[in-house]
Amino acid sequence: MRTEESSKKNGSESVVQRIIDQLVDAVISGKIKPGEKIPTETEMAEEFGVGRNSVREAIKILVHLGVLEIRRAEGTFVLDGFSESMIDPMIYGIILQKEDSSEDLMELREMMEVGVMQLAMKKLDQYDIYNLEEKLDQMKKEISKGPENVGRVFEADNEFHSAISDMGQNPLVEKINRIVSLLTRSMRFKTVDTMLSTGRGQELFDAHQELYDMLVSRKTENMNQAVRKTYFSGITFGKAEDESSK
Repeated sequence: MRTEESSKKNGSESVVQRIIDQLVDAVISGKIKPGEKIPTETEMAEEFGVGRNSVREAIKILVHLGVLEIRRAEGTFVLDGFSESMIDPMIYGIILQKEDSSEDLMELREMMEVGVMQLAMKKLDQYDIYNLEEKLDQMKKEISKGPENVGRVFEADNEFHSAISDMGQNPLVEKINRIVSLLTRSMRFKTVDTMLSTGRGQELFDAHQELYDMLVSRKTENMNQAVRKTYFSGITFGKAEDESSK
């Protein structure tokens, strides 16, 4: 299971993460196939030259992510079949490769949102339109309460975009979109906070109204620009900061 490349991992990388990487690489490469039992903790500890506690922690994380499953009295197995949770380590791994990935995250968010919009346009019905209109009205009410209501506005913003994602009726797209939303959460919060605190609440609402109008009319022209307005309009992002620090 060990490869020359994997043995040259950066020394600062955690032991647990290296074990996770090697197990995931083994599954992706086919060295361990879906449904197969992985080596025991003792065997992997010896093979990787690490402690059993590190192996146990790596297995625990991969079980949580839906890559492995533990069967009592039998051992630990690779899940037989695709699990949406397997997307998580892939995306997190890409993000963690860069010290500052905020620009990449913004581009990824824009690409996902455009794709979600296009899928929603193909499948939305009258109920979806009514539901989205309610979400938009709620956002308008929350914005009208002023900049101190940023948390509720942000929540209304999330509900609006989640409603669009649900219209696509594709669980895999919804899963990836939820992960991207989580990764961009602090940047999106900063957008809402900045728009409200600088008196641009109406502009924020208008940007979402534009998305609603595009969906209802099934208009695809300038969709990228319309999506970009709802998250990144005039906001400069450095390293992502947690909204709780505000």
